[in-house]
Amino acid sequence: MTSEKNSSPKYPSDISDEEWEIVEKIFEELEPYTTGRPRSSDLREILNAIFYLNKTGCPWR
Repeated sequence: MTSEKNSSPKYPSDISDEEWEIVEKIFEELEPYTTGRPRSSDLREILNAIFYLNKTGCPWR
């Protein structure tokens, strides 16, 4: 479950690579799903979006 480097903008609320290494281990422990559709979203980007909304106070849409 490694994060792909993409061209999305970086924000101060984004987690660092060191922080992601810690959080990624937690996600990997929860990961062994055997049913359902494979994940198509990057968990790091989702977490960064949640932190951004929390930091800026942007309303959820």
